Amino acid sequence: MHSDQWKTAGEQLLGHWKRSGISYVPASDVEGVAAAKDWLELNEAHLAFEKEALGAASLTPVSSSSKTFQPDPAVVGSTPTSTSTSNLSPNVPTANLPETANQVVNVPRPVAPKVGPNVSGLPLLGTIQPWGTGLDSTSRIAKLAELNQEVNACRKCEEIVCRRQRTVFGVGPSNARIAMFGEAPGADEDRVGEPFVGAAGQLLDKILVASGLKRDEVYILNALKCRPPNNRTPVDAEIENCRPFFESQLEIIQPNYIVCWGSIAVRAVLKSTESVGRLRGRFHAYQGAKVMVTYHPAYLLRNADAKRLTWEDMKMLMRELGIPIAGSSGTK
Repeated sequence: MHSDQWKTAGEQLLGHWKRSGISYVPASDVEGVAAAKDWLELNEAHLAFEKEALGAASLTPVSSSSKTFQPDPAVVGSTPTSTSTSNLSPNVPTANLPETANQVVNVPRPVAPKVGPNVSGLPLLGTIQPWGTGLDSTSRIAKLAELNQEVNACRKCEEIVCRRQRTVFGVGPSNARIAMFGEAPGADEDRVGEPFVGAAGQLLDKILVASGLKRDEVYILNALKCRPPNNRTPVDAEIENCRPFFESQLEIIQPNYIVCWGSIAVRAVLKSTESVGRLRGRFHAYQGAKVMVTYHPAYLLRNADAKRLTWEDMKMLMRELGIPIAGSSGTK
């Protein structure tokens, strides 16, 4: 039964109870109704994004005999310009935010599952090496704030620094289990001082919701902390200038998973020039984290057919995290 049919049936049942004068529902049933509501909302998000990714009214699997779209693996340019504003969590206090709107939020960290075989069935590329000594929440926040000041003071990339409005450090819990790693700030990010707030950021939010994740429970950062002129592709020297910053961020946060959005993120994290198309579909290793590679949301905005591939990548991550997938037993 489709989720809207479940919803209709549930509304009819509740209406029948009300008309029958039923005013008491056992606690177990109350919990069941709440769980069903959560399930419906999550599955509707899954189905909405998968429907958009497949580009069809039906959610039937794509036939293996059908032609598969192979997009250009290179991500050209950065985040598109948009008039949208920052998508801050309503639960994050904003009264004492610094001018750049860079945030370090600390929330309880979920217990990570033991690292086992990849659900993709393919071997892990690289070796997981334990992170260094862990830090308490106060130390993490302090070190990130100190690192942010170093970013603000950086003048290494002369072509960029004279044009930037703000540096874009990163945002999210200081002990996030998952890090979303992008390319470089765009015009909106340069203005606001937060990564992924433009059109590509809106698509990223949609992907996260469909994947059962929340923006305020992942840490979001870019390879570059400043916007390249005219949103051009970052060059190797600029990535290397920012390397001490993003590597220190990851070392402080110590995520269990890193999602590389696009080829620039791959060059920064994995130090690889392989295409996204060749690297996606399995997990790689960076320090103590498993790394997933997929297409940048900005690329998806220009190449809608690639959304299906990114959705397959996100489902691989969901299976790894134990997040249920709509219409699937989770065993594929």
